[in-house]
Amino acid sequence: MSTPQSLLQATINRLGARLGSQLADRAADFALLAQDAPQRLQREWSLFWEEVEQEAARLDHGDTTASPGRDQSPTAVDPQEQIDALRARVATLAHKLEQPERGSGSAGSV
Repeated sequence: MSTPQSLLQATINRLGARLGSQLADRAADFALLAQDAPQRLQREWSLFWEEVEQEAARLDHGDTTASPGRDQSPTAVDPQEQIDALRARVATLAHKLEQPERGSGSAGSV
């Protein structure tokens, strides 16, 4: 049988080891996110400017249909155009979801 002092010391040691490993895991996750942040920011910035250029081209060509980000009454747009716009948005979201994100694999570990 262990003495109370040994049990207390063992408890402190084990808690320290568990908490230390969790902190190390979180620090590693944060480091991966920080490493990927410039690439993600660049990708989002490029995507934003592509959208701006497309919108400018649409305005230059005198296209009267609204851009996908604008609010509009549903009766003002042809239903097929609405369907096409929704499909485009779904495709964009699906593409973003398919891109692997690092650091999310250890979210369930404790």
